[in-house]
Amino acid sequence: MELQTARGVRDLPPEEKILKNKVVGIIQQTFERYGFAPFETPTIERFETLAAKFAAGAESDVLKETFQLMDQGGRKLGLRFEMTTSLARYVAQNPTLKMPFKVYQIGSVFRDGPIKFGREREFWQGDADTIGTSSMVADAEQIAILSDVFNELKFNFVIKINNRKLLNGILKQAGVQKTKEALVAIDKLGKIGSTGVVQELTQKGYAKKQIDKIISLITKEISVKDLAKKITDEEGKQGILELQELLDYCKMMGIKNVEFDISLARGQAYYTGTVIEAYLKKSAMASSIAGGGRYDNMIGGFMEGGREVPAVGISFGITPIMEELKRQQQMKEKTRAQVYIIPINTLSESLKIVQELRKNGINTDVALGKKGVSKNLEYANTLGIPYVIIIGENELQKKKVLLRDMEKGTEQIISLQRVIRQLQ
Repeated sequence: MELQTARGVRDLPPEEKILKNKVVGIIQQTFERYGFAPFETPTIERFETLAAKFAAGAESDVLKETFQLMDQGGRKLGLRFEMTTSLARYVAQNPTLKMPFKVYQIGSVFRDGPIKFGREREFWQGDADTIGTSSMVADAEQIAILSDVFNELKFNFVIKINNRKLLNGILKQAGVQKTKEALVAIDKLGKIGSTGVVQELTQKGYAKKQIDKIISLITKEISVKDLAKKITDEEGKQGILELQELLDYCKMMGIKNVEFDISLARGQAYYTGTVIEAYLKKSAMASSIAGGGRYDNMIGGFMEGGREVPAVGISFGITPIMEELKRQQQMKEKTRAQVYIIPINTLSESLKIVQELRKNGINTDVALGKKGVSKNLEYANTLGIPYVIIIGENELQKKKVLLRDMEKGTEQIISLQRVIRQLQ
């Protein structure tokens, strides 16, 4: 039998998993710094939940990419393709939650779609959501989180924002009834240019008058201030006000790298207001590395009476972030061990020292088997362990150990307490 992984999934060797843990740690710490609480939903959902029209919707491309399965009771299930739908289902099931409900989730999601650079069939996301408030401060906090994380990762990035109410207003002003196909075309402006958008809208059967009106309002150079003078539709005006308020809050919070992009629509049908997408500059990663927005209708759709529950969230694409870090050659660590202990006929005493180091918060590994000192030093060097402690009978008699700095190649015979202070 030829051993293979399933297509679109892969194993992570230690050096890659260590880097991934660092990324996840940065994201988690940032979420918690902004007051978000940890939260978890199941990987498996009832298929009817995933297919709900106010979630993915039966006609959506993402639902066509959903891994489907059946349990032994004959119930149709699916692997989650995102975490937002599961969160919406949970909030709908728990209507007495204290609002605003601010939570984050980090974990695997699955899509049986095309495989490309930065996109696999099992991939990790880190989501943060604020439920129960329409305040644009909540939207600004989400943008601030993106900015903080990418700054800590030392990325060269841009965070693009738009508002679906504004786009809806533009389409209504243009007399467009079928908005879905028009939004898909508009979202491609950055890739295919206005000429390409015109061609696509023409092919979809939109009238020239409608297309001309749309193109006059979605030029790349247009600003929120310019649009405020041109938008007459009430929903479009509301979108302008929300954008202006959001940009003001971003400025107050010192958030940079934020850019208004009138063509930004995002694929999900459930966005109702703010739309957010983050990209790397000067990178082979052309797709977004994070995105999100406001989805005020989804949660209410799961509840009786169709009530509106305001919500806004973001999602980090941990897989594309990892690909960028790997491209920057940041995978250096092969172990989290800080020190490697080599006993020389002193195993019993050395194990006590090993445990003492571990109790003091120092990640410690110990030589196993009967390899000689040179082989053990070679092993520690291969794994990039920064320090080695050699414990022989002479060292024990002096109540000291030999500490070797593997990078500098220097050695010193010192007490265990000094080792602890130095490594801490």
